[in-house]
Amino acid sequence: MENIISIFIYIHAFFGGVGLITGIASIIVKKGQRNHKRLGKWFSWSMIISSAISLVVARMPNHINTFLFLIGIFTIYMVMAGNRALTFKSTKKTKANLTDILVSAIMAICALLMIVFGSTGLIQGYSHSILFLVFGLTGLSLTFGDYKLFKTTLENRKLWLINHLSRMLGALIASITAFIVAGMHQDNLWAWLTPSVFGTAYIVYWIKKTKGKKKLKTV
Repeated sequence: MENIISIFIYIHAFFGGVGLITGIASIIVKKGQRNHKRLGKWFSWSMIISSAISLVVARMPNHINTFLFLIGIFTIYMVMAGNRALTFKSTKKTKANLTDILVSAIMAICALLMIVFGSTGLIQGYSHSILFLVFGLTGLSLTFGDYKLFKTTLENRKLWLINHLSRMLGALIASITAFIVAGMHQDNLWAWLTPSVFGTAYIVYWIKKTKGKKKLKTV
């Protein structure tokens, strides 16, 4: 069994590495161009595959880790929600479909579970439980942003880009965090939270920059 788990971990790490490289590269190249879109697809599939494998490993005997399991779902959500946001670029799409709603609803449920686990853990004296609260509250905030996109996309044509940027960058933050924690073996609160702090500042920068644009292209 351990040999099989080890294989899963290596595959998980490989695709996580591909996601990290292509994610950083997609930030460097010009947004909206062919290279950006191609790198975005590589990043999306790599992160989804890597995270899906982490869900399996996190439930294996002697490797059960509820936090990593929920983070895997969190990462998959961000990638899927980031790509779903692109579908709202078209003026022909006037409302969310079942897939859009399910992606956000599953994340909202997981976020509530994170908050419950985090609150319970802090009461019991486990300092790392703060991570559950941070990611849980972040998840609720993001799903609220999805709801706002679903309800007001026709009034605010910039929301699709804001949601796309914030969620894809969020997935990249998760990739960088995983590299620091797992790859560099720095499993502490600073390692978990520092990428989120700097990444959030970068996301805020891009959101403000996007809001400052007079008009966005739609199809």
